Amino acid sequence: PPVTVITGPAPNDGVRDACDRLLLLLLLHLQKLVFSRSNPALGDLSPSSSCSSLASPLLLPPPPPPLPRPIPFLDALRPHVRDLCVGTLKLERKRFLWQHQLLGLVAVYGAPHSAAEAMAHLLTLARGPEELALATQLHAVLGSCLPEPLPATVQLCVRHIHAGSLPEPQLAQLCRNLAALA
Repeated sequence: PPVTVITGPAPNDGVRDACDRLLLLLLLHLQKLVFSRSNPALGDLSPSSSCSSLASPLLLPPPPPPLPRPIPFLDALRPHVRDLCVGTLKLERKRFLWQHQLLGLVAVYGAPHSAAEAMAHLLTLARGPEELALATQLHAVLGSCLPEPLPATVQLCVRHIHAGSLPEPQLAQLCRNLAALA
């Protein structure tokens, strides 16, 4: 039998605005956490990174930098990069804007694998110039903070092609999208 969804009255504008503000604050906090971490894939972004050059050459070498502090929310999203890409590509009103920003944060946080995975999914699933623009926007974000994200994306796409893990329609779409970007 078909599923029946019972919906109540739409939330008033005050509730909707409060939710928008909460999402914005969450994204800003996540952005602060991601970009204030010391991450080998990103280079050392912490303010104390210049202190290691002040170590005396007569003493023991400086200790290795501490491991970056995990961000559990983004760790939980890493297995869902494809779902986040699918949701972003729906281009639904305001939703795709914060989904795309969240996708970028997950990609940077989980670099290099999550970055290549997000780009590969967008290139494979985008249908049309508006959706493909999301891939180029994500590439711009990743390119500003990661060393050359495109080769890893191409390698991942080639691995999927060689493994035969892309259905024929997705393979054709990937080829069309790559041709459109060339």
